Amino acid sequence: MTPNKNIRREKEPPAPKYSGARRKKIGVALKKVLGGEIIGTGTFRFFPFLVFVASLAFFYIANNYLAENKIREINRLTKELKEIRYEFITTKSKLGELTKQSKLATKLESKGIKESTEPIKTIKAVQDTKNE
Repeated sequence: MTPNKNIRREKEPPAPKYSGARRKKIGVALKKVLGGEIIGTGTFRFFPFLVFVASLAFFYIANNYLAENKIREINRLTKELKEIRYEFITTKSKLGELTKQSKLATKLESKGIKESTEPIKTIKAVQDTKNE
């Protein structure tokens, strides 16, 4: 017999992903975990692994907390450094202005000290290379 192409075939519904037996196993396991039976039966096979995972989570959270604190402190110190740098530049320019010769001359006139009108004399010492 050859199949007739004109005959309509009904599509079969897709098979479920999980069979009935597998769904029951998952349901029973979930009921044991949520009901607390798993602790009562003494199956602690995964307890060391759970402790390890919990300690990793603790260290991850602690590390994140410490890193955020360091970042906050770095930002605070950067702002403080900028403020101190601006203060340094301002103070340096004020000092440069106050130590100009003309400013010093006007300030010292009130105390009776006058600016010298004579040029500076330099003294050169000659060393003898002969040792007698």
